[in-house]
Amino acid sequence: MKLHELRDNPGASKKRMRVARGPGSGKGKMGGRGIKGQKSRSGVAINGYEGGQMPLYQRLPKRGFNKPNRKAFAVVNLGLIQKFIDEKKLDASAPITEEALLASGLIRRVKDGVRVLAKGEITVKANIEVTGASKSAVEAVEKAGGSLKVTSAPAAE
Repeated sequence: MKLHELRDNPGASKKRMRVARGPGSGKGKMGGRGIKGQKSRSGVAINGYEGGQMPLYQRLPKRGFNKPNRKAFAVVNLGLIQKFIDEKKLDASAPITEEALLASGLIRRVKDGVRVLAKGEITVKANIEVTGASKSAVEAVEKAGGSLKVTSAPAAE
C-alpha cells in the first residue's frame, strides 16, 4: 500500500450540501425555501405561532399553584452529617448549628433555614439545632443518644 492509495471507507464521509449555489447543486435558485413569504426571508422566528390559531401552549389547561412566599430550606441528610463527623469536619461534642454546617461546607447557604431529613444513619451522639426536621430524623438522632432541637427562625439571615 502506498500513500496515494489511502482511501476512507465508502460512506464514511459525506460532502456538505451547498445551498443556493446554482441549478447544478440540486438546491439552487431559492435554496429549498420556496417562493416569497415569511419563511423565505432571513431572521424569522415563529416558534409556537400557529397562523393566528390559538397556540397549543395556550390551549392546554394550567395546573397547580406556585406559592410566591414559600420557604426554601437547605436540606441536609443524617448520613451526610455522620460522614462529616467521621471526616472530622464537624465536631460532635459541640452543638451542631446552622453556622457549624455552613462553616464545614455541608451546606452552601442557609436560605430560610436548614431542614434535616432521615436519609442515611447516624451513630454518633450529637446535639443538632436547626430550623426544621422530619419526625423520622428526630427519632433517629434520639435513638443514637443525641438530641435534635428545632428552632423557629433561621439563625443566619
